[in-house]
Amino acid sequence: MRPILMKGHERPLTFLKYNRDGDLLFSCAKDLSPTVWFADNGERLGTYRGHNGAVWCCDVSRDSMLLITGSADQTAKLWNVQTGAQLFTFNFDSPTRAVDFGVGDKLAVITTDPFMELPSAIHIKRISRDPSEQTGDSVLTLKGPQGRINRAVWGPLNKTIISAGEDAVIRIWDSETGKLLKESDKEIGHKKTITSLSKSADGSHFLTGSLDKSAKLWDTRSLSLIKTYVTERPVNAVAMSPLLDHVVLGGGQDASAVTTTDHRAGKFEAKFYDKVLQEEIGGVKVFQVAVKMAMSGCIISTKTTSISGFNSTVAMEV
Repeated sequence: MRPILMKGHERPLTFLKYNRDGDLLFSCAKDLSPTVWFADNGERLGTYRGHNGAVWCCDVSRDSMLLITGSADQTAKLWNVQTGAQLFTFNFDSPTRAVDFGVGDKLAVITTDPFMELPSAIHIKRISRDPSEQTGDSVLTLKGPQGRINRAVWGPLNKTIISAGEDAVIRIWDSETGKLLKESDKEIGHKKTITSLSKSADGSHFLTGSLDKSAKLWDTRSLSLIKTYVTERPVNAVAMSPLLDHVVLGGGQDASAVTTTDHRAGKFEAKFYDKVLQEEIGGVKVFQVAVKMAMSGCIISTKTTSISGFNSTVAMEV
C-alpha cells in the first residue's frame, strides 16, 4: 500500500466522497469548509466557503459539475465544483444531516435532524441545471422516525429512498407518495445505531455499519439480508470497492471517548473483508478511529486527534 497524506482541515472530518471517475475526492469537516482534492496525489484543489456550521455530508453530480453539502447551520448548499461558487441555499428549521443526488442529478434527497419540537424529516428537492431557475420548494417532505437519520440515499431509478439512523431500522420509502414500503426485520437487523450506509456501484445492494460491531449487506429492492460481517469493535464507517469484491469496515471505540484512551487500547482499525465469503482478508491500523471512508481505486480513512489538532485524510492504494 502507498499512503498519501492529505492535510488541510482544522477540525475533525465528517464525510468523504469520490466523484464517479475517481479522480476527485471531496471531504467535509467540522471546520465549515468542504474541500476538494486530487485523488492520485493528494493535492488540494480548493475549498467551498459559505457554511456557518459543521458540514456533515456531501455528494457530487455524475458529471462532477455540481456539489451539494448539508450542514449544522440548517442549510444545504449547491456549489459549482470548478469555480467554488455558491449557486443556491436550501434553508431548513433544523440541522441537515445527509444529502444525495438522484440518478440524472435532477433530484436530491436531504434529511434534517430532530430539533426542538421538530421530528427528523426527509426532503426531496428538484435540482435545476440553471441556477437562476433553482427554487427551495420541496417536491415531497416525509416525516421521519424518532431519532436522527444518519444516511438517506436513492433507490433504483429514483423510485425509492433508503434511510437508516439512530433507531437501528432501515426503511424504504416510495419517493412519489411518501409511503413507507419496507422496514428491516428487527430479528436479523442491527441492534444499535446505524452509523453509515454505502451503495454498490450498480445500486443493486448496499452496506450498513453499526455500533453493534457488525456490518450488513442488503438487497436494495427487497431489503433482504445478504451477508453479515462481524468485527470486534463498533463500526463507524463502511465502504465497498467498485472494482473488487471487497468491503471495508472502519471503527474503534466510540468517537466521544477518543481523547480519553490511548490509541493502542482503542483498537482503531480499518478491516478488509471478502464480500462473498465474509472472511477477513486484511487490515490497516490507524492512530485514531477511522470515522469516515470512501472507496474508488483506493480506500480512504480519516484520522483525528483533538489533543494535537491534527486532522487529515490518508489515501492508500489497495
